Amino acid sequence: MYNDLLDEEERIREAITPKDWNEIMTSDSWAVFKIMAELVDGYDKLARIGPCVTIFGSARTKNNHKYYKLAEEIAYLLTKKGFGIISGGGPGIMEAANKGAHFGGGKSVGLNIELPTEQGSNPFIDPDKLITFDYFFVRKVMFMKYSQGYIVLPGGFGTLDELFEAITLIQTHKTVKFPIVLVSTAYWQGLIEWINARLLEEANISAEDMNIFSLVDTAEEAIQIIETYYNKYALKPNF
Repeated sequence: MYNDLLDEEERIREAITPKDWNEIMTSDSWAVFKIMAELVDGYDKLARIGPCVTIFGSARTKNNHKYYKLAEEIAYLLTKKGFGIISGGGPGIMEAANKGAHFGGGKSVGLNIELPTEQGSNPFIDPDKLITFDYFFVRKVMFMKYSQGYIVLPGGFGTLDELFEAITLIQTHKTVKFPIVLVSTAYWQGLIEWINARLLEEANISAEDMNIFSLVDTAEEAIQIIETYYNKYALKPNF
């Protein structure tokens, strides 16, 4: 704990220490090249991936938890319908999603992120479909660009970030209105009630924005929403 505090102090001091123009230009230039490389790598590996559904959820969920088993079931059933599965590539719900895809015989994609303490890639990702990112925002570009639906299981700040990114892009018409499915009424109902009582009541969102996402409790309900969407637009997976 003490060493963590020292490391954080050092990072803060480094962040606020004035830098000369050459240092700024050198650092920023390398960052730009790194960002470009991550974008190119992601586009190159995912351009021909075909219809996929992304499954979001906590990295901390244990493999004996009901949400882990539910994520695995959803992924398995989706692959049997012909969809590939994209996850964040790590443990917990992400591992469950890739595990379900792997044993379902479908494409299993992992968009992993380099973190100091928390996340290595799980073993159920197709070897040619594992991409590791340094930048969260580049990783989110890949989630949003190559997913045709989002299944969101219980998670923490990272899951909320990904959920609201997808909602915002749909709300602002920056991406197609693909289905967003929240799984577990018990987990998400409080958040939805708060959105209704605060965001909607105070006119910070519109009533129709509440139709961007659906709330379900079972794997079958989640699959049905994805299938209904694809049947409505006469789209079929192309694997």
